[in-house]
Amino acid sequence: MAKRASRGNEADYVVVGSGSSGAAIAGRLAEAGASVIVLEAGKTDEKLLVRKPGLVGPMHAVPQLKKPFDWGYYSVPQKHALDRKMPVPRGKVVGGSSSINGMVYVRGNRANFDSWAAEGNTGWDADRVNAAYKRMEDFEDGENTFRGKGGPIRVTRVRNPEEGSLQFLQATADTVGCKILDDYNAESQEGVSRMQQNAADGLRYSASRGYLHHLAPATLELQSGVLVQKVLIENGRAVGVSVVDSDGTQRTVRAGKEVILSAGFVGSAQLLMLSGIGHAEHLREHGIGVVADLPVGDNLHDHMFHALTFHVSSSRNKGSAPYFARGLARELLRPGTTFLANSVFEAVAFLRTSQADAIPDLQLHLLPWAYVSPNQDAPIRHDVDQRPALTVLTTLIYPKSRGTLRLASADPAAAPLIDPQYLADPADLDVLTEGSEMVREIFASSAFNGSVKSEIHPGVGLRGQELRDAILNRATSVYHGVGTCRMGVDELAVVSPDLKVRGVEGLRVCDASIMPSITGGNTNAPAIMIGEMGAQRVLADR
Repeated sequence: MAKRASRGNEADYVVVGSGSSGAAIAGRLAEAGASVIVLEAGKTDEKLLVRKPGLVGPMHAVPQLKKPFDWGYYSVPQKHALDRKMPVPRGKVVGGSSSINGMVYVRGNRANFDSWAAEGNTGWDADRVNAAYKRMEDFEDGENTFRGKGGPIRVTRVRNPEEGSLQFLQATADTVGCKILDDYNAESQEGVSRMQQNAADGLRYSASRGYLHHLAPATLELQSGVLVQKVLIENGRAVGVSVVDSDGTQRTVRAGKEVILSAGFVGSAQLLMLSGIGHAEHLREHGIGVVADLPVGDNLHDHMFHALTFHVSSSRNKGSAPYFARGLARELLRPGTTFLANSVFEAVAFLRTSQADAIPDLQLHLLPWAYVSPNQDAPIRHDVDQRPALTVLTTLIYPKSRGTLRLASADPAAAPLIDPQYLADPADLDVLTEGSEMVREIFASSAFNGSVKSEIHPGVGLRGQELRDAILNRATSVYHGVGTCRMGVDELAVVSPDLKVRGVEGLRVCDASIMPSITGGNTNAPAIMIGEMGAQRVLADR
């Protein structure tokens, strides 16, 4: 990336956020010759904790390690989940949440994108989205009808999975009657498979690594340690942003063509509201002048999981500091050869509960470790069981519950009020409960050859209503919030299908907040895809 002696204050495009979508749209615009300034509140991602895939476990388990890379948000009390305040991790680092996530690479179900297009979002159908995915991928199997080669994001299958993880593949296929898939990101998603990860050769391939560091367009300037306070709007047009640097310096960064918000489902919605774009009454409550009365912050929804942990003798990992320390020492001597070269997840399944219609509504993430119980709400280092174990995160991927994001104050440094309304719709708890019982059936399979010794959490005694009650305390976010700047063609939309903010010129939102409805699976790959699609829209308007 080009080095500059001082920070620039003007470019064709100003992109707020260097995360999954922001890095992608900024990289592609600069690659096309436009001058681009990317503003990131966090600091460098060139840290071992970020670069080494398997260190994502300690990063999230140890608050002192997590704090430098995370905004530290919490939800408001969730009234349908025992009034719990749940953590809402968001990456405060170059690369955003793509620098701190689990690297589970899932495109989503093709039906997701066709449903977006059916709602009037022209150009977002599965085939056109597939073309964007192909542009961004460098898949280990090479190019075919569905997969890409040579793109900025390297995608590989997890190397050398645990014996227990391989047994899980067969056990799931035998129990549920699904296929063992070679590629769940191709034509059909339904089945069980080794997990794909955006990691290769012992390195995390975050959006920043792919689009900012490796693509390294000369016309792009990345400015880190910069808090954007609001979008500056003159005569109905966004002309730049007001920022404060880490040393307290306040300045204006002007956009000759457009301001693009890529600060995620929290940051983009918050910035729109701070800039006078949102529900008029809510803005007036905080003394903010109304520029555009739009439903910003509505339609918030998120994936949830319930963790089940089993003592399985065919697994060998231990969630202890000495175990990780030994692994790190070996990994530093021979990079790419230990469990730390991979994500902590090793297998994934997309299955149907009785609530499903045409596509799977349940995702299973397999983790060859014991897991925290009952939840991760407290900001402490939690103890985990030291026996060899497999954990399945039983995941609700199409929540019916909808929540909101609102300002707590007009102070740009104040955390907003994040209220996903988890489990407000009883159908969501039905899916998590049925999925949990399905996982128990899978672990009773003979494919494990007797290696499953016991259910550690939540415990076999919890069935029926007792299991449902336990899930209220155990279920938590997969950190996939979307929807707060909804894309559409009706009055419930914040942005149009070309990602332009309704009623304001020169302003777009390009990140997971624009999703009308959440994708079926982890949202990092779709967020990068949205960056690719956004760049095409912007370049088409030049």
